[in-house]
Amino acid sequence: MKKIKLRYRFNHGGFSIDTRLSAPGAGVTALFGQSGSGKTTILRLIAGLLKPSEGYLEVNGELIQDSARGIFLPPHKRRIGYAFQEPRLFPHLTVRQNLEYGFKRTSEDERTVEFDKTVEMLGVYDFLSRFPGQLSGGQKQRVAIARALLASPKLLLLDEPLASLDSASKSEIFPYLEKLHNELSIPVIYISHSIDEVARFADYIALVENGKVYASGELMDVLSSLDLPVSRGEDAGAVVEARVAGHEDRFHLTWLDFPGGRINIPRNDMPVGRKTRVRIIASDVAISVDRPIETSILNVFEAVIVEIKEKSPSQVMVKMDANGAPILARITKKSQSTLGLDVGKKCYAMVKSVAVVM
Repeated sequence: MKKIKLRYRFNHGGFSIDTRLSAPGAGVTALFGQSGSGKTTILRLIAGLLKPSEGYLEVNGELIQDSARGIFLPPHKRRIGYAFQEPRLFPHLTVRQNLEYGFKRTSEDERTVEFDKTVEMLGVYDFLSRFPGQLSGGQKQRVAIARALLASPKLLLLDEPLASLDSASKSEIFPYLEKLHNELSIPVIYISHSIDEVARFADYIALVENGKVYASGELMDVLSSLDLPVSRGEDAGAVVEARVAGHEDRFHLTWLDFPGGRINIPRNDMPVGRKTRVRIIASDVAISVDRPIETSILNVFEAVIVEIKEKSPSQVMVKMDANGAPILARITKKSQSTLGLDVGKKCYAMVKSVAVVM
């Protein structure tokens, strides 16, 4: 089975990294944590830009670093692409020349990425002749990612590519990152401190704090785990896979089908049949022990309670299973007591359409 395996010990300026991780060798792995937790330092160690006191890196069976055996491939020999928070494009070169810089540095027999396909995938064809100074922030970042890809890396590192963008630029680049996720065969390690970004793009997640990966696993499993800090924040919630089932033009709604039923959300232009993900915020979920008959809430899902954890003196987090899909709800202890909620009890999860995050 393809794997990315790493282990690092590194100290610098009073901050230390002491971590290990085994992640899938395909798809997108997110390093998630607050600013200053060590995510970027770990990425720079993977890229070979920092040399640790102890280090090991293996990418899909290829050994890149092993301090115990004196192996340390320099950055230019690692075949690892790196897109930074800031695009770092060459200002005196056109977009095409910036892309060709990475493309031409890879010999023809080592190329695994096509120039035209990458240009199309990231939507940069229309401004190939422009200079970086003529591009928006989102366009620059797309070019930077394309340049990293065109070096035909065996691993792509994305260091908070949306962090420096305004909301309009983020909206512009989101569809291209989703396309990258769906079409790219190269494994990606993606850094973010935004749970919405991670929920949208990642397949696997590693939680980072104080220079250590303290938990990792499949995205939907980790985000719905009541034993981890991610379930304690105000934006805690579960992620579910869904498919666009149709649109209700009269009320400007879109229907999404998932194992637990049909979700109504505000009108979206995604085509029918497209797969997508939605995040259901726990604080926006209510619970009823009887099927609601007259209610303004459109999304009502039959479920079974599988776990309850105290989150504060007044609140509990309830984890429900809706035909295999997890749903979390943050409710008061009084509500739990009044409704007699306990593990194994059948109930109904109610979610407002405007509360579903895509």
